[in-house]
Amino acid sequence: MTLKKIKSVMGKAVFVSGNDIDTDRIIPARFMKCVTFEGLGQYTFYDVRFDQANKSLNHVLDQPENKNASILISGANFGCGSSREHAPQALFYFGFRAIIAESFAEIFFGNCTTLGIPCISLSKDKINLLVKTLADKNSEIKIDLENKLIEIENLKIDFQMPEEALKSLIEGQWDSLAALLENMPKVKELEKQLAK
Repeated sequence: MTLKKIKSVMGKAVFVSGNDIDTDRIIPARFMKCVTFEGLGQYTFYDVRFDQANKSLNHVLDQPENKNASILISGANFGCGSSREHAPQALFYFGFRAIIAESFAEIFFGNCTTLGIPCISLSKDKINLLVKTLADKNSEIKIDLENKLIEIENLKIDFQMPEEALKSLIEGQWDSLAALLENMPKVKELEKQLAK
């Protein structure tokens, strides 16, 4: 299986404000009793999107103008707390293909990268500028990984990203399990050599 080379991500963006948004807020623990990750998307941010009677609280993710948003923008220390892999999986199955935040919890960042979800860090000032521009223009944005640029209308914002994660996305090597399975003949050969 050849992995997709993720050189850019383009789409509508939605701003979920707040710092220290932890993995339990992204997906409450009670929804983690699943055999596969498929279907987890519906529980994304569930406890702030719905009340105890499962009625909508008109969260920003459920507002009509944000329907089909594929880029999530947020604050500092996004994905902190428990290292549960279900959080990035829930975001993936909700439809997000990139996340922009001031900073990320390290394990969350790694789990996103192995799903092919770029996690872009920007300063608070740059995030504020991006959010204001989105509010004024309501345009799609483009994340250009190769040139480390976020583009919206005539605005270009540069960003930094750990080189190893960036390279793995651009070269299509972001899923280590897929890479292992793809190279199984070499693994078997090495196994035979080591068994001698």
